Order: sequence, then C-alpha cells, then structure tokens
Amino acid sequence: MILLRHGQSEFNLHFSATRVDPGIIDPRLTPLGHEQAREAAEALRHQGIRRIITSPYTRALQTAEPAARALNVPVMIHPVVRERYKFACDIGSPRIELERDWPHRDFSGIDEVWWPAIEEPAASIIDRARLFRAEMSALHDWSDTLVVSHWGFILSMTGSSVMNGQWLRCDPTQPPPAEISWRA
Repeated sequence: MILLRHGQSEFNLHFSATRVDPGIIDPRLTPLGHEQAREAAEALRHQGIRRIITSPYTRALQTAEPAARALNVPVMIHPVVRERYKFACDIGSPRIELERDWPHRDFSGIDEVWWPAIEEPAASIIDRARLFRAEMSALHDWSDTLVVSHWGFILSMTGSSVMNGQWLRCDPTQPPPAEISWRA
C-alpha cells in the first residue's frame, strides 16, 4: 500500500515557524498544501491504486480529493488512520459538519466525535497502527490502496518521518518498526 501524508495545513505553516501550537482546530490546507495534494495525485496516477482510505481530518480529506478525482476510485473514511491527538489541530470536526462539508463522502461509519477527548499517549497510536496493519494484511490485495494520513500515524506504521505531501510504500505483512523516534 501507499501511505501519503496530507499536504501542508494552516497548523503546519504556523507551527513550523514558531514551534508553538497556534490553536487551530481541524485546520484546512494552505495553498501550498493544495499544490502538494495535486502533485501527489499526479505522481500516484500510474501506481495501480483502486481505493483510498483517508483520515476524517479536513486536511486529509482535502488531500485525498485530487487523487480520488484523478484516479476515479472509491474513498473510505477510517478514523483509525488519524493523527495522534497531541495539539489543537488534532481536534476534529464532528461528523455532522463533515457530512455537510463533504456531502459526496460517506461518514456513516464514524462516531459524531471520533477523536480522543484527551492527549493520546504514543502507545495508543502505535496500537492503532498495529490494528490497521493487521486489517490490511487480512485483505486479499492491499497493494492497490492509498492511505491518506498523518505524520505520527505514518511514523508508527513505518518508522519513517515524511514531509507534507510525501508518500511511501508500506507492506503491512512485514513486522512493524522496532523503534520509533517521536522527534520530527
């Protein structure tokens, strides 16, 4: 499967400049983030993708859109691939708002409030990555799946830190990373 980190968000723009949480809840993509999403969609055009799984955060949904249009493939919303709740940006939008903003997507499989109520320990996201790895391994063919996710989740899946708009391949049948460094 291919793991794609969402494009640059308003949070990423401000946090990378100040290293201070700017308090932006469920941020949208910046113009650069939209460009990164379009570039990723173009780069992924010939990778044999037949389905997209995306996090319910707005920045991930916005990143998935160009790929879904370019590839004409179904999109599944799956909260298990969400970011580790650590900053204001990790507070999501309620399902009813997502349904209003994304009427062509199916949010019926997520709770109204689908993100944790308190900061999530590293072990929690690592456990989610293990669960997702097992779900994907159980599929007959996972190699044609694009997963639009986040820095922490991709790190938990692969042990690799990726920049906004970057993607990498991941074989879920292989063992998870032995160690994870949480420093960006």
